[in-house]
Amino acid sequence: MKNKIKVYRAMHDMTQEALAQQIGVTRQTILAIEKGKYDPSLELAFKIATFFGVTIEEIFVYDEMKSP
Repeated sequence: MKNKIKVYRAMHDMTQEALAQQIGVTRQTILAIEKGKYDPSLELAFKIATFFGVTIEEIFVYDEMKSP
C-alpha cells in the first residue's frame, strides 16, 4: 500500500517522532509505514487520517500490483 504520510507531515512541519507520539506508536512504526514496509491496521490508518483531518483514501492508496 502506498501512502502520503511524509507529504502530510511536511505540510504540518512534523517529524516522524512527533506524529508517532500524537497517535500512540513508535517512530519506527511511522518510518516502516512511510517506506511501505508495513501496512497499518485499519484502526491505525483511521488514527493517522483523523489526526490530519482527511479521509483514509487521501493518505493511503491501495496498490493492486503489490497484492498477492
